[in-house]
Amino acid sequence: MIQYNPKSWFSLIFDVYSRHVMKALLPLILFIGSSTALFCFLVLDVFKLDFSGSPAVHSILGVVLGLFLVLRTNTAYDRWWEGRKQWGALVNDSRNFSLKLNAFLPEDRIEDRDFFRKMIGNVVVAIKEHLRDSILVGEMDFINDEYKEQIIKSKHRPNAINKLMYQRLTKLRAEDVITAEQLFLLDKEIKGFTDIVGACERIKSTPIPYSYSMFIKKFLFLYAITLPIGFVSSIGYYTVPLVLFAFYFLVSIELISEEIEDPFGTDVNDLPLNELSVKIRRNINEIISVNKDLAPA
Repeated sequence: MIQYNPKSWFSLIFDVYSRHVMKALLPLILFIGSSTALFCFLVLDVFKLDFSGSPAVHSILGVVLGLFLVLRTNTAYDRWWEGRKQWGALVNDSRNFSLKLNAFLPEDRIEDRDFFRKMIGNVVVAIKEHLRDSILVGEMDFINDEYKEQIIKSKHRPNAINKLMYQRLTKLRAEDVITAEQLFLLDKEIKGFTDIVGACERIKSTPIPYSYSMFIKKFLFLYAITLPIGFVSSIGYYTVPLVLFAFYFLVSIELISEEIEDPFGTDVNDLPLNELSVKIRRNINEIISVNKDLAPA
């Protein structure tokens, strides 16, 4: 995710991100530019046709297209913002879970405190990698080889880690280390982890309907291809830069919408999941204290 100052007009206007958009659109821009130039040549110099009065049609189509793009952008941003809210909830649940565990677990339960300190951080990393369809485990902090093997072999690693935490809590309750009331309070946060994974999976696995996306792209392409008809007779070869500018502006909006509708990837406008994971782990390590001097000899 790009960090920026929204009040700095100069830096926003001349930001290099526009180069990224231009690079992605370059093949289409070259095609539209060459086809428009060819059309202008045929109309003005070869057949000498007159298309006066036709700009009104494209003005109406432009309004309709603008409404579609507004809906498209709002839909994509809703998905991006919903993903951010879910990760905000993950930050809060991990903090609350850590605070409760730090208060409920006795200081001399070194192994249990260290288990949860590492596993809460692991579940956050597992969620991040799961949403990116990645199998990397290098960021995880494993307790021992047994837990490591269980997590790595699992097809759904966030669920595997939540399962291990539930098992440890059940064991602590059976040993009367925590009370039934405390177990009930701790259950809320682990359930929250599972709910957050499910909500993020819903966003990721439910893209914009195919027919809707296909229609917008076809409409954009046909609008750009036919736009020279409305202006060639009035402004001549100046139609080429006009069409290129309109095409670049309209398709850039569609390109950005495609980028943010899946907010969990590694594109420049996606959510900063790496930074959030590091932040959560830092909070957990600070909250759950592990006094190893109290460990049994």
